[in-house]
Amino acid sequence: MNPSASGWIKKLLKELDTNPIWNHTDENTFYDILRESGFIYGSNVKVLKDHFDASELTEEEICKVNFLLALKYIFEENKTSDVEFIESIINFYIEINAHSTSIFSEILGEKKTASLLEKIIHKRIQIDDNLIDRSFNYFITNALLFTDILAYKAFLLTQEISEKHIQHLESAIETIVREVLNSKSKKTEYDNSLLKLVDQSIRYKSHKTLTFQEALEFINTDLETYYIMDIACMATWGDLNIDKNEKTLLLKLGEQLQLEQVRIYNSIRFIELFYKSNKDKIALLSSKNIVKTFYSNSSKMVNKLISRNSKRLQKELMESKELMVLLSKSTVRDLSDEEQKKVQTQLLDIFKSIPSLAIFMLPGGALLLPLVIKFIPKLLPSSFDDNRIEE
Repeated sequence: MNPSASGWIKKLLKELDTNPIWNHTDENTFYDILRESGFIYGSNVKVLKDHFDASELTEEEICKVNFLLALKYIFEENKTSDVEFIESIINFYIEINAHSTSIFSEILGEKKTASLLEKIIHKRIQIDDNLIDRSFNYFITNALLFTDILAYKAFLLTQEISEKHIQHLESAIETIVREVLNSKSKKTEYDNSLLKLVDQSIRYKSHKTLTFQEALEFINTDLETYYIMDIACMATWGDLNIDKNEKTLLLKLGEQLQLEQVRIYNSIRFIELFYKSNKDKIALLSSKNIVKTFYSNSSKMVNKLISRNSKRLQKELMESKELMVLLSKSTVRDLSDEEQKKVQTQLLDIFKSIPSLAIFMLPGGALLLPLVIKFIPKLLPSSFDDNRIEE
């Protein structure tokens, strides 16, 4: 089976008919199997349960297979109608797209077939390797793939998807990660840069920012609490070490999430075990400081995206006078909350019209908006000469 060629989904589903993977698997075991494969951390090192030999597959291909297998489990355990598996997932992404234009808009009018689902999964996971370092791709985007799994479960139970549900989940993750980063006793310049980036990205969101307590109250299912705990552990592992302050915060977070002590310690130990066991397979771990690598790669990627799309971006910006003025103002002073939300809305409208900028519309992509706003005036100076604000 080749997940990079057409027909892989039909072949995999046929294989599952004769050799099921999820028989007698409870939800907690399902989650732990996902985590063991690296899916939860965004670093897929093997196919779930070693269901077949993946030695010839790339990380991206393993991720596609694991994503489909995870969706299949959620479908089998939570389906409430006679709709078939493939159609059900396509309906889920159509429902998400109905709330706001997404990276799937151009293909969702096609017939609901396995071929369309392959395109959806490819778009959801794959990012042009020429644009982004592969390790960065997985760190920023695919660690948030599990939010799709959680949202799909909610969709199956109600046959609708609440945009607020996804927004709250993303906000909860951001808020809790920020709290964890803040707990570091000694912050490097990159820790502070990433903290500032997270803070700014939250302020650019059009929906309400959650307090730490509100974020905790929103997380209530077992899968959500396990996921938040593991994401928090991943955030502390940025310098390949969990210090005393971070451990204290993680223990407190686990208690606030009402997790049993054994589960909390399991999350803390497992992140260390996973990364140490797989350091040769995960490119990001060759860096002594993941946060530094993450921030540097973020900056490089945004620079490259803006440069490659400069002509198209310049044309779109020239048609939006208010956005030009606000971006000019951002070079000399901090924008107000209202101004920041205007910038986010108008930039996302522009990104919709430029396919290669669709990354900013993926879960986690909004984290990069402050960098976009910082770099546009520097990389497209001629666009701003007439609008330069002197203060």
